[in-house]
Amino acid sequence: MLKKDPVQIIAFQTYGTCSRVYLRGRALEDESINLEHKSVLKLLINAWKRFETDEVKHAELLVKLGDDYVFYTKTDDRGYFLLDETVDDISKYQDEEGWVTFEFAFKNKIIKRSIQSENKFLAPMLIPAQSAKFGVISDIDDTIIHTGIVSKFKWRVIFNTFLRAAGKRLPLEGAAAFYKLLHKGKTGQEANPIFYVSHSPWNLYRYLDYFLKRNEFPEGPIILRKFPSLFGRRPKHDKPEKQKEIINLLEAYPDLKFILIGDCGEHDPDIYIEIAEVFPNRILAIYLRSVKHKKKMLRVSGLFRDYKTTPVLLVETSAHAIKHARECGFIA
Repeated sequence: MLKKDPVQIIAFQTYGTCSRVYLRGRALEDESINLEHKSVLKLLINAWKRFETDEVKHAELLVKLGDDYVFYTKTDDRGYFLLDETVDDISKYQDEEGWVTFEFAFKNKIIKRSIQSENKFLAPMLIPAQSAKFGVISDIDDTIIHTGIVSKFKWRVIFNTFLRAAGKRLPLEGAAAFYKLLHKGKTGQEANPIFYVSHSPWNLYRYLDYFLKRNEFPEGPIILRKFPSLFGRRPKHDKPEKQKEIINLLEAYPDLKFILIGDCGEHDPDIYIEIAEVFPNRILAIYLRSVKHKKKMLRVSGLFRDYKTTPVLLVETSAHAIKHARECGFIA
């Protein structure tokens, strides 16, 4: 009989409020993925491991917050879990940036296979700090990391995803500095929350989390999507998952205004303009990074030519965005 791999709970960095606990993650067998591997063979093996996951299905999980709160949840048939609970005020557990740390554990006999002997996995949840003046919702692909989404047949996306180590990927020039300034805000002490929302699947969560930390981007919730099933089709008039997640954020923090950051390569312009029309007083500005694709840039330029609802900037460089943000009073 083959020995089963040890199991782990991957708790995604998520967000909530002082009265709402909202935690997401996945229970998987540990595939020992080394994000520093650089050889082509090892990179391909790691890519295979990320997408050919061995889920821990229907596992009962125990969740604790200090000595005051105990919750229970269960993974689904793909290993995912979602804990969404209303609670009393948990603000005393926030750190100065607004983060609250929960503890996850396997509840049943699978404990023996936990990769951590104490069967404890930390789950960070962000509650925007009282000092926050606005939030930032940012795309990842071709907004802060070059993927090549506009390349012919998407071959650059494939190469960058499967044949580039996370430690070797470089952010777009000046992006981390721009996000740090937005996080600090006009006073330098605002701790404005940054939410990273991408169309990428959750399989890339640890890869992207590693990239953001390595390149010193402000810490923030990373919101991705479930990998679509092979034969699954989105209903014709259904909104993109990314758009739904952004609306969830706006509804979670009704008193907070937001800056939206994306790129001109795919659907960000269309999603952002629709959100700004639905929430006209909530979006302070839209920043869209330019891409090297003449047809796409002409389309986006035309889309915003007579647009007046929200300030929009087609960003050539991070310095260009920083100058605009400073003129608008978002940053010092």
